[in-house]
Amino acid sequence: MHSSAVLLIEFGSIILALGLLGRFAARFQFSPIPLYLLAGLAFGEGGLLPLGASEEFVAIGAEIGVILLLLMLGLEYTASDLVSNLKAHYPSGLVDFSLNALPGAAAALLLGWGPVAAVVLAGVTWISSSGVIAKVLGDLGRVGNRETPVILSVLVLEDLAMAVYLPIVTALVAGVGLAAGSLTLAIALGAAGLVLFAAVRYGRVVSRFVSSDDPEKLLLVVLGLTILVAGVAQQLQVSAAVGAFLVGIALSGEVAEGAHTLLSPLRDLFAAVFFVFFGLHTDPASIPPVLVPALALAVVTAATKIATGYWAARRAGISVKGRWRTGGALVARGEFSIVIAGLAVTAGIEPSLGPLATAYVLILVVLGPLTARWTEPLATRWTRLRETRRPPAEQRERRAPEARAETPVGD
Repeated sequence: MHSSAVLLIEFGSIILALGLLGRFAARFQFSPIPLYLLAGLAFGEGGLLPLGASEEFVAIGAEIGVILLLLMLGLEYTASDLVSNLKAHYPSGLVDFSLNALPGAAAALLLGWGPVAAVVLAGVTWISSSGVIAKVLGDLGRVGNRETPVILSVLVLEDLAMAVYLPIVTALVAGVGLAAGSLTLAIALGAAGLVLFAAVRYGRVVSRFVSSDDPEKLLLVVLGLTILVAGVAQQLQVSAAVGAFLVGIALSGEVAEGAHTLLSPLRDLFAAVFFVFFGLHTDPASIPPVLVPALALAVVTAATKIATGYWAARRAGISVKGRWRTGGALVARGEFSIVIAGLAVTAGIEPSLGPLATAYVLILVVLGPLTARWTEPLATRWTRLRETRRPPAEQRERRAPEARAETPVGD
């Protein structure tokens, strides 16, 4: 009875603290993710108030948080949208991978962490935060801008890549052999292909099976199906997150909208618990030694994300201002970087990887909204300063093609 009371007190204190931190972040209009991570650092080993009785319960909540994050992401897209985006924008995805994953891999190798840590850190620096970026676009009133579909296309391609990347990382951190790892990847690709095929051909049938006019029954069926599929996927040595993502893709129409509405509060609750759990497993004293590498990596990959967005928007025919806005919007990293790093931390791959990922995400989740707001104005001002230093004849030659490229929509 005593241990049960302590568990309730500890877990209630965590939830209350997260709620207050979330209100504080909302008041100043920035993402609460860094505050949740800091709360985990404060409650974990080496922090101000280490937890005891509730740590195991928080660990289960963290797993549910990852599952719900990926499920809700899958609900945002239909299978046909994913296929069309993949066909139209895959070159942007390749550029995104090359410019942003390779710096992470190179950093891990330079730090002497080995090839497995290099693959993990490549994912940490590669994947942008869909949640943070979506919120920033809404806050800045850019949802209807011409460049916004380009931003979403890059995020969708990253989400698709996760279905392949996560099983690879899971196999690597588990230390399985080449044959077992290949089998895991084959199962993941087969499952993804099967779900996409079923969603395109029989999406209405699947949605009709899950559908219910009673919100309670809809919530129970969708949540139960998602956790069941995630558990089966994990049993097959495929990431539970991938299974949840595929369930989200399979649902469409009114079912997806209803499930999104019902599950959003649960997602927010358990996702916050997940970030706290990640912080719990990071000793605050281990962050200062990796702060310089994390800051350097954040600066480099912020620049490469801006370059990625600029290139993708230019390929789509977006104006120069829209290109800079696209790049600035993609800088933020968040939930997926922590999910990827969490796999390695749980497996004990590299002790410094967790602290570096925490510091890296803290930096970019704060910097991301700033780059989304100020990249385009600063780039425009810098361009004008350069123009004023050019001879008049050269200025006229450069302005003519740029004026034809500019479009008033979204500027």
